[in-house]
Amino acid sequence: MLSLAHRPHLGSNRLSRREFLRVGGLGVAGLSLADVLRADDSAGGKNRRPKSLVYVVLNGGPSHIDLWDQKPEAPLEYRGPFNSVATKLPGVQICEHMPRQAQMLDRLTLVRGIRSVENDHFLSEVYSGLPRTSGKRPAFGSVVSKLAPTTLPLPTYVSLDRATVDQFEFENPHYLGAAHGPFRPFDEALEDLKPFANQALLNDRKALLNAFASLQQRVDQRLAAGGLDEFQARALTLISSPQVRDAFDLSQEPPEVLQRYGHKAGKVPHQTVKDILYDWNAKPFVLARRLVEAGVRVVTLKAGDWDHHSSAQGDIFFALKSLMPVLDQSLAAFFDDLTERGLADDVLVVVLGEFGRTPKITYPGPGREHWADAGCALFFGGGLKMGQVIGATDRKAERSIDGKISFQNIMATIYQTLGINVDLKLPDFNGRPQHLLDDRTPIRELIG
Repeated sequence: MLSLAHRPHLGSNRLSRREFLRVGGLGVAGLSLADVLRADDSAGGKNRRPKSLVYVVLNGGPSHIDLWDQKPEAPLEYRGPFNSVATKLPGVQICEHMPRQAQMLDRLTLVRGIRSVENDHFLSEVYSGLPRTSGKRPAFGSVVSKLAPTTLPLPTYVSLDRATVDQFEFENPHYLGAAHGPFRPFDEALEDLKPFANQALLNDRKALLNAFASLQQRVDQRLAAGGLDEFQARALTLISSPQVRDAFDLSQEPPEVLQRYGHKAGKVPHQTVKDILYDWNAKPFVLARRLVEAGVRVVTLKAGDWDHHSSAQGDIFFALKSLMPVLDQSLAAFFDDLTERGLADDVLVVVLGEFGRTPKITYPGPGREHWADAGCALFFGGGLKMGQVIGATDRKAERSIDGKISFQNIMATIYQTLGINVDLKLPDFNGRPQHLLDDRTPIRELIG
């Protein structure tokens, strides 16, 4: 990606198509500020705050039976070593290592028995609601960017995860176009948010954007859709906006805020080797709060590594005992912060992984393997109905006994909350209209 802070020679206004793609950030490395802005401004409701979403992915598959769906009466080879603790919801218990969530569960909603199609670390369902067998479907954040973008000088969709170029990159806009991919605040993209040293630098950036005008006839029609003039204007607004810079500037947060969220609150193990430890990082939670408070509509982040099986080096329960308390602290501080700032009804938070873990413990290890039949998700805010548990699993936490909830139902709930008409169709690469989801039924108990 070409940083706007380092201007190429513009004397001839002759930029190659390759240079244009680099400046636009349309390659696999990620998106520049300008890419995120090419969206139409047809969304209504400009006089009221549209709802936002923070989507927290516990990548690797958290163990549902050890976190939120414990079975204390199950045989030892199922229930594991952790005790349960009472919550603010009568008769509902969760793991003892998440006491803060237990004390605020009346302000949350816990969904149990989620069935996924995939049983491996393919995050298609997590980010689109649909499995890989449904073809290349755009990430839900890209759909929001396309259909209901923010009208503020901010990106609509921000991912706090670095882009990858392998098969595990699932926050992809696909046929919606690269302009609707997530803005990732790293490296050169973040450099573009720095204040201008002087008016000459701002003029340089204007000149670079103006140089795109001569390319309009040479760019593919699909890339040029929407008009480069408006695209350029919004890009310039973004890179020159103090509001945008402030939203991404964590240095404005008092140290005690980071401490409350639990930044570096403890050491957590590597996915498979418990002797490799690293600091818990709570900063993405704080940044996510800053972004949705400023008006970003979708923020995604990954919290910790949860791909713990059984191995000679360590067991899943050592990892969970390390991870659960720090996740608990970060989530509780995040929920409290949103509530104290009056954002609980305006911001929906969803916490989930791609699947659960085998209820029966495996050896050697001990460990738990992938389990697609019974995952969990935690919901907060968004104006949805809180203070309940939706769904239930059997006495060994193996399968749902209370209806069927899928990632499509979760995604339909998110779309409805964000004001997206889930019955809309969008043309794919071949121009064929595609529904956003096959099953467009939201979770009724949440919607009310």
